[in-house]
Amino acid sequence: MITANTPSIARTVVRIISKTKEIKPSRLRVTSNLSKEFGFDTVDVVDIILELEKNFKIVIPDEVPLNTVGDFVDYVSTHTMRQAS
Repeated sequence: MITANTPSIARTVVRIISKTKEIKPSRLRVTSNLSKEFGFDTVDVVDIILELEKNFKIVIPDEVPLNTVGDFVDYVSTHTMRQAS
C-alpha cells in the first residue's frame, strides 16, 4: 500500500535499519535481504522491530515475515496508516 507518507516512512525505516549494523543507508535497497546480504541475525531483527514499534507506535507480531527492507517498509506503512484512520 503506497500512501503520501510512504517516502518519509521508508526513510525512517531505512535509518533505523542502517543504525542497527552501522550500514550506510544508501547501501540498503528495498530488495536487500538483511540476513543474507548484511549478516543480520534474529537479535538484530528484534532490535529493529522494537525501535519501529516505539517510533511508529505500532505492534509487529512475531509471525510477520520480515526479511527485506521492503518487508519492513510495507508493514510499517500499511499499519501506521490503518491506525491513523
